[in-house]
Amino acid sequence: MTGRDDVYVVGAGIHPFGRHAGMSGLDMAEHATRAALADCGLSWPDVGFAAGGSRSSGRADALVARLGLTGVPFVTVRNGCATGGVALATAAAALRTGEAGIAVTVGFDKHERGAFDSSPANYGLPDWYGRTGMMVTTQYFALRTRRYLHDHGLSERALAMVAARAYRNGAANPLAWRRKPFSEEEVLAADPVNPPLTKYMFCSPGEGAVALVLARGDRAADLCESPVRLASVAVRTRRFGSFEVFSPWLPPHPGESSSRDAAAAAFAASGLAPRDVQVAQIQDTDCGSELIHLAETGLCGDGEQEELLASGATDADGRIPVNTDGGCIAAGEPVGASGLRQVHEVVRQLQGRAPGTQVPGAPRVGFTHVYGAPGVSACAVLTR
Repeated sequence: MTGRDDVYVVGAGIHPFGRHAGMSGLDMAEHATRAALADCGLSWPDVGFAAGGSRSSGRADALVARLGLTGVPFVTVRNGCATGGVALATAAAALRTGEAGIAVTVGFDKHERGAFDSSPANYGLPDWYGRTGMMVTTQYFALRTRRYLHDHGLSERALAMVAARAYRNGAANPLAWRRKPFSEEEVLAADPVNPPLTKYMFCSPGEGAVALVLARGDRAADLCESPVRLASVAVRTRRFGSFEVFSPWLPPHPGESSSRDAAAAAFAASGLAPRDVQVAQIQDTDCGSELIHLAETGLCGDGEQEELLASGATDADGRIPVNTDGGCIAAGEPVGASGLRQVHEVVRQLQGRAPGTQVPGAPRVGFTHVYGAPGVSACAVLTR
């Protein structure tokens, strides 16, 4: 049975990630949105609320010119890599407050090759921060990873295990960008970017789009054979002392992270706990980030990651499958679409129709976590 005020994912659509010459970000967003609507037998005039975003490819609300000028409320979101997660929370809130019965959330991007070139001023930082090279995020990820490995007794082999599993899963996923598997040895021996991270330990800015259709409980069963309940979604920003991207200083004893706060809030609101999760999507902008976020979200303890990975627990047939579609590392990261890709994959896993490797045993509880600059995290718990 479904509760009237519950929110469900009833439709999902994706434009494959990678490089797509001749297509704009809005082209891919339109493709994903139409696919999501078709997935549940709806059309754009049925939508009562929309939210979405992009980092580099224009305003999401411009999609109404392509989909239909129906007057629908459309909120444009821009929260870095957390854009998709924040858009999801925004759309879900509109349904729970009764503003609409059907909502769409969409994320998309089309990035140039190479690292992002962010303006310090946009993040409240002085020019010197950019001149020293610290706006290049690979340096931040390496600094945080090096400190974490040291503090918790983890080896660089743990980073390679994350990458190797990501590429294995990506090789089986027709929607992923990087579909060539790499061994742990190949990952470790690859060219260094910022030690201890090699080039195969990072995601790549890419192109793609994802859209979801959400419905209130009184509509869900009529629109989808296997609706997936959005049990909770929580968004949190950084607190004093947390070590976040674009942080110009760090106290000797860092405080709690936005990811830890968002995950705790999402689990509390859902009435479930990390031990209940049967399939998870964890932000893996780089391998060190996945290691850290596994602990911050409560899926394991600090320092337990290497043993967890070596045991196969995070593989598709393990106790807690993680990033079953290859994650950011194999799928690539169109920033605006990243958080919604996670939800798309968990929804398909819970429905038993994953496009790549299907988790066995009919999982019923999924979890997603996304993190974006300058310290915004969004987490969701989904159930079937």
